[in-house]
Amino acid sequence: MPHILIVEDEAAIADTLIFALQGEGFSTTWLSLGAAALEHQRQTPADLIILDIGLPDISGFETCKQLRRFSEVPVLFLSARDAEIDRVVGLEIGADDYVVKPFSPREIAARVKAILKRVAPRPAIEGASALFRIDADRVQIIYRGQTLSLTRHEFRLLQCLLEQPERVFSREQLLDALGVAADAGYERSIDSHIKSVRAKLRLVRADAEPIQTHRGLGYSYSPGHS
Repeated sequence: MPHILIVEDEAAIADTLIFALQGEGFSTTWLSLGAAALEHQRQTPADLIILDIGLPDISGFETCKQLRRFSEVPVLFLSARDAEIDRVVGLEIGADDYVVKPFSPREIAARVKAILKRVAPRPAIEGASALFRIDADRVQIIYRGQTLSLTRHEFRLLQCLLEQPERVFSREQLLDALGVAADAGYERSIDSHIKSVRAKLRLVRADAEPIQTHRGLGYSYSPGHS
């Protein structure tokens, strides 16, 4: 039974979420402070965190930043702020989804199920190139014998490219690989993730450029440039 940690300071909203999630078979824990949520995740890791941005102690954004220092647990943000920049920032600091209040509890439950399905480990596979090895169980990619230090989003992005060499993926298709709706306004954040992955690959071999940019189209993995 997946366990969901709800971090929300409004009791009425938390009660609604608990009712909806437990009705779908999830177990839940409710906390109202970001600091308490961080400690809870260290001691008793949840399978997914629903995180309000406007918390009374530290913001949900700051909570997520601190969380990513020790955990890659999926995060779904709740917020009354619907500006595109807030959604983009949320994804770039490691969230998996962003829902604006007011919301449908059934929609939240559906999004939680979709996220958990997308982040479920795939069978371990070998990368398209002998220079890469993908270990999905450990969420690791080994490049030229060295394990890359990747976030979960970066892992899934690189895995998607490696599985189909030379195929050009659009930003929308790469967002889908991350489990993010293409209509959520996050397309440009893919560029940031690609930049970060490239930097980590260059730490292993500075003159290699495995990820190719196709202007106006997207990105691909090219074994010949590895």
